[in-house]
Amino acid sequence: MKPSLWREHVLPFSLTLGLLAAATLAGDYALHRFNLVWVGRYLGIPGTLLIVGSLVYSLRKRKFISSGKPKTLLKWHEFSAWLGSLMVLLHAGIHFNAILPWLATAAMAVNVVSGMVGKVLLERSRRHVQGEREQFQLRGLSKPEVEQAVFWDAVTVDAMTQWRRVHIPIFIAFAALALGHIFSVFLFWGWV
Repeated sequence: MKPSLWREHVLPFSLTLGLLAAATLAGDYALHRFNLVWVGRYLGIPGTLLIVGSLVYSLRKRKFISSGKPKTLLKWHEFSAWLGSLMVLLHAGIHFNAILPWLATAAMAVNVVSGMVGKVLLERSRRHVQGEREQFQLRGLSKPEVEQAVFWDAVTVDAMTQWRRVHIPIFIAFAALALGHIFSVFLFWGWV
C-alpha cells in the first residue's frame, strides 16, 4: 500500500502547527485566568534562549562546530525552536502595546512555518525521487538510464534544498527585530 501524502506529511504538519496554536491560546488563557500575566512577561527570556540554543544544529551543519550528531541536533533544533516559539508567543500574549514586538513575533511565526514546510516538502520530494529510482531499477533500467529518467525530478529536489535561502533571511529578520525589541526593553525599563 502506497503511503498517503495526507497521513505522512500534511497531518503531522497540521497537528504540530495546530498544537502550537492551541498551546499558545490555552497558556495565555491560563495565565489570564489565574492572574499570572506577569509570568508571560518573563517567558520571552527562556523562549529566546531556547531559540538561540536551537542554532547549534545550524552551526554543526555548517561545520562551525564538530561535536554532536546532526540527526540528534536536528531533533533538538525542531523541539527547542518549537518550545521557544511557544514561550515567545505566550510572552507576546494578546497585548498590542507596541509594533516592534509584534513585528518580531510575526517574523518568528513565519520562520517557524517556513522551517516546518521546508522540512516536510524536502523530505517528501527526496522520498519521491528515491521511489522513482527504485521503480525504474525494478523495471531493469541501467543506472545511467535511471538517472536520466529521474533527472528533472532530481534537479527539482536540488532546487528545493535551496529553501534555506528563504528560511535563513526570515530568521535574520526575526533576529534583528527580536534584538531591537530586547534592546528597547532594556532601554525603557531603565536597565541600560
